[in-house]
Amino acid sequence: MLPQQRRRALADFLRSRRDRLTPAEVGLPAGPRRRAPGLRREEIAQLSGVSVTWYTWLEQARDISVSRQVLESLARELRLSSAERRHLFALADAAPPDEIADGAGVPAALQRMVDALDPNPAYLLDANWDLVAWNRAEAALIGEPADRNLIRLVFTEPRIRALLADWPGQARNLLAQYRADVASRLGEPSIEALIAELRRTSPEFDRWWADQDIAEFSSNRRVFDHPRVGRLTFDYAKLSTMDATGTKLFACMPADQTTAEKLPQLIKEPRAGS
Repeated sequence: MLPQQRRRALADFLRSRRDRLTPAEVGLPAGPRRRAPGLRREEIAQLSGVSVTWYTWLEQARDISVSRQVLESLARELRLSSAERRHLFALADAAPPDEIADGAGVPAALQRMVDALDPNPAYLLDANWDLVAWNRAEAALIGEPADRNLIRLVFTEPRIRALLADWPGQARNLLAQYRADVASRLGEPSIEALIAELRRTSPEFDRWWADQDIAEFSSNRRVFDHPRVGRLTFDYAKLSTMDATGTKLFACMPADQTTAEKLPQLIKEPRAGS
C-alpha cells in the first residue's frame, strides 16, 4: 500500500505528463475545441489499455494497485524518457524498468573504462545477461563470443565448459545469480524463451532450474584452465553502471601472483600454429 503522499506525487506526475502531449503526437484526431492542454484522461486510458474509471482513480490518488505491465504501458503512451520511466516506477514502488543496452548503445566512457582494465579481463553485461562490451584480456580468456548471452554460453558452449575448472559448481552458482537477477522480469517473452530453450537443450540447466536456488552476487572466485597459458584464478568484482541502466561492469582481478604474471602472456597475440 502506497502512502498518501506517494500516491499524490504519482497522480501529479501522470497528470503533468499527460498535459504536455497533444493528440497529434499520439496519432489521435484533435476533435472539438479543448478546454485544457494535452490529452484527456479517457484518451490516455484508451491508449494504455485500461478503463477510464481506473485511470481517473489513479490521477485522484486513490489507494489502488498498479501492475508493472500497466506502468510499462503508461510510460510508453506518455512518451516518457528513461529518467521519467524510472521516476514513474519509483513513485509506484515497483521494480525499476529494465532498459536493455546493446553493444551499439554502450557509452564510449564505459567502453574506455573496460579497455583501461587490460591486462585484467573485464566486460559489461546488460539486463538480459548479454555481453555488450569486453576488453582484449576477456576476449583472450573466453574467446570472441559468437553467442553473447553469458548463461547460454556457460550451459551450451563446450569450449566454456572445458575452460571452467569447476564447471558444475560455477555454472550452478551463475544460474542461481541469474534467477535472482531476472526474478522481476519472469513472464517477459525474451526471458521465458531463453529459459525454455535452455531447459530443452541443457539437462543440467533443466535440473538446477527446478531446484529454485537463489544467490546474490558476492566477490566470486573463478578458476580457468586456459588452453594456452594454463590455470588462471580470478576474483570477480561487480559494479552497476549509472550511464547504461541495467548494465553491470565485471572486473576479473588476479587472485594469486602466478595468475598476475601470466596476464601479459594471455593478451599477447598467439603465433600461427600455436
